[in-house]
Amino acid sequence: MQGMSERQYAAHVGLSRGAIQKAKTAERLVLYPDGSINAAASDTRRAETTDPSKTRKPPAPKLKPVPEAAVTAVGDTLREQGLAVPPVGGGTTFLQAKTANEVLKAQERRIRLQKLKGELIERARALALVFRLAREERDAWVTWPARAAALMAAELSASSRDATGQQITVEPAAMQKVLEKHVRAHLDELAEVRSDFW
Repeated sequence: MQGMSERQYAAHVGLSRGAIQKAKTAERLVLYPDGSINAAASDTRRAETTDPSKTRKPPAPKLKPVPEAAVTAVGDTLREQGLAVPPVGGGTTFLQAKTANEVLKAQERRIRLQKLKGELIERARALALVFRLAREERDAWVTWPARAAALMAAELSASSRDATGQQITVEPAAMQKVLEKHVRAHLDELAEVRSDFW
């Protein structure tokens, strides 16, 4: 066989075997004496005799638009890892998107592993614990003046004398009132939640 068979030529030009048989019947192919197809000459003849408006064009690939948030997320992930970031509006390459995806998968696995090891806890649980500890600390401060006032008054009375040398007596109730005033003022300052803290 000098040239190609119908099956081989169909594969060569990307058509069905039936289409090649029709072209052969319509004498749009160049054949060798043994009936095989002369590929080069047939390609030229088919190009000359085929109406371009009736040829099938391969369908254009359907590309889905990529949301801007996804492109931004890819850029952020690459930037965090110190890798090249696509310019704004320049589009993201497949390799950049795949790299960002792999980085995110690795980060997710690391977080899962840290949770399993007990190195990470949930934010809600941490907030509840901090709130409970802060409330206990506040309550301890609120009751502190009542406990400390009598002791401080006794110490101040023992070591204080006026200009005539008389011992000055400090009333525990007065001391407690002053301490409570200052402690509550301090607690009010601490109670103001800073919005940038969480």
